[in-house]
Amino acid sequence: MPSDKSTFKQLREDEREVRKQLIIKAAMELFEEKSFHDIGMRDIAVKAGVSAASIYRYFPSRDDLFVEALLQDINNIEQRLQERIDSGNSVEDLAIAVVDYLIDNEATFQMMCHFMIRGELNPQALKKFNGVQRYFLKMFENVIKQMEGGENMRLNTQAFFASLAGVVLTFRNYPGRTAEEKRRAMHKLALLIMHQSAIDALEKT
Repeated sequence: MPSDKSTFKQLREDEREVRKQLIIKAAMELFEEKSFHDIGMRDIAVKAGVSAASIYRYFPSRDDLFVEALLQDINNIEQRLQERIDSGNSVEDLAIAVVDYLIDNEATFQMMCHFMIRGELNPQALKKFNGVQRYFLKMFENVIKQMEGGENMRLNTQAFFASLAGVVLTFRNYPGRTAEEKRRAMHKLALLIMHQSAIDALEKT
């Protein structure tokens, strides 16, 4: 039977985790309301209903908070990709799914771009982000292997994902088109990239 001391410690840890998740949730909700770069720790604190000072007990910097939020959101992508595999969908469907996810989840896409473009991250946040990036690319590689049965696909997978992200970055705010027209155009480009990747892979075999 656990002692009162160990029970109290567990309750404190549970409370800390609940508060941490509350802060992450508040940050993600703000990403849907405001421009990514306009959001500060004070904004997140107000949204979460905590003091600005208390956030720093859980996250040393805004970037540390963003990395944690990005990691949790990537878990949602992993679940969606696995559902595509379980449903017997093709790599074409996978390409469309990734593009749609990046279009529909503005916060995730902005965070990814933020970390990939900025070079002045603090070492702790940078280390975490590099781990998140490796995890995501490995997950994406495994999904393609499961669908296609290929081996030694790391470079092809990295190029494939980078190309899809580039399509979304380039055309997400393309002027003079409706949201649906932009989505269809990005789908076409994603399929073009996928077909070219397949051709390149065959030529190397």
